Amino acid sequence: MRRLGCCPNQITLSSALSACAGFSTLVFGMQIHASLIKFGQPVDIILSSTLVDMDAKCGDISAADSAFESIPEKNLGSWNSIVGGFAGHGLGVKALEKFESMKNLGTKPDEITLVHVLSACARGGLVDEGEMHFEKMEREYAVKPGIQHFACMVDLYGRVGQLEKAVELIRKMPFDPDVVIWGALLGACGLHSSLEVGLFAAEEMHKLEQDHPAVYSLLTKIQGEKGMWNQVTELKNMMKQSGARKQKAGSWIESPT
Repeated sequence: MRRLGCCPNQITLSSALSACAGFSTLVFGMQIHASLIKFGQPVDIILSSTLVDMDAKCGDISAADSAFESIPEKNLGSWNSIVGGFAGHGLGVKALEKFESMKNLGTKPDEITLVHVLSACARGGLVDEGEMHFEKMEREYAVKPGIQHFACMVDLYGRVGQLEKAVELIRKMPFDPDVVIWGALLGACGLHSSLEVGLFAAEEMHKLEQDHPAVYSLLTKIQGEKGMWNQVTELKNMMKQSGARKQKAGSWIESPT
């Protein structure tokens, strides 16, 4: 585009930076940012928020925070970017500090903000804070909890080993749990070697998505740790017959952009 003599506008630059964030390519993002400065391109609130998001997703949370603090008039999008950035880096306390600053300055959170807040609590093991913000969603923030918010709470309880609370919350959900919900619970069972709850989660997950490799992988892990080697062999044979391949366990919860 530039070789043809076309000057990129803020929409073009924002799209390019978003692409860098999506592929976690900080070097290219920095080059675009340098070009922006070099050619004196004015930076609006959308472009500034995109810079925050790119720096955070590319692993440089300090640069993201600096970019955020340089924004003279922050809007909901820029607050969401920095709260989500700290949450994604496992810095739950910092994410909640930004969230409190956001509220104190008069910006009202939306459903995306609260996914980031609950994700921050989950990654930081902040049970009391997570329960407080989840309980406040409709009453104080006027946001109805969606499936992503419930998934974050299941993830939170699962990470700290409160599997009974996670199951209780799932049963109280006003809608049917999806694969992400059951996957978060199953992953927690693998982490805490809970065979009984793990089998329950695997059965429910299997109803929604048969032959998902993570189901077999995590169940064999739990059974192996319990010394149930005959069952491990049976599961591995089932994996071979179904064509499922073992997958590494990871977080089932993704924050929105």
